Formats: sequence, C-alpha cells, structure tokens
Amino acid sequence: MTDTTLTAAPTGSYYGRHIFFCLNDRTNGEDSCAHHNAQAGFDRCKALVKQAGLSGPGQVRVNKAGCLDRCAAGPVAVVYPEAVWYSFVDESDIDEIVESHLKNGQVVERLVTPAHLGR
Repeated sequence: MTDTTLTAAPTGSYYGRHIFFCLNDRTNGEDSCAHHNAQAGFDRCKALVKQAGLSGPGQVRVNKAGCLDRCAAGPVAVVYPEAVWYSFVDESDIDEIVESHLKNGQVVERLVTPAHLGR
C-alpha cells in the first residue's frame, strides 16, 4: 500500500488535527488498550508533537480517550478530521504517525486499523 496525502483541516476548526489515544483499562479480565502500552504511545506522541512545534491552536492536539470500542485492534489511536484509525506497537510506529500524518498529512497505510476489527 502507498501513503495517501490528505488535505488541510476544515476552515474554522480550532485544531487542524486531533489524535485520540484509547487508554481504557478493563479490570474484569478482558483485554484492553491499557494492557498494550497505550499510555507510553500517548506520552511519546504528546512529547514529539510538542518537540516538533506542532501543538496548539490551528495545529495538533493529542488527547486521552476512554474506550473507543476497537479493542481487538489495540492499542489504537484515531486522527480527526480524517477519521484515520491506527493500531500501533512501539515507539517507531508513533514516530511514523507523527512525522507522516500529523506533520506531513500522509496516512501511514501499514498502521491503519483494519475496518472489520472492533471490540
């Protein structure tokens, strides 16, 4: 698959892009994103976005989220306004999402969560 270049965020949007990381922690024995280092992915993304000067109004906002109901693909993050879902494994995946998608507007196809994977 090849990377897809995206257009700019809609006019009037406070942030150009929002990335939400599922940090849900199921304590009933069910698998969840928190059991797969989701917090580390969130922390790394937030630090990289800030370091790159991408944070703030008109740019990128990195947010925590509760359950996004895509547990089977976890850990997951979703970027809006494009509604691109990512499954990530390690720091290099987060680095690539920040550099390619959040900074340059190109979807990282290899990390896109398969559409059929839900809870």
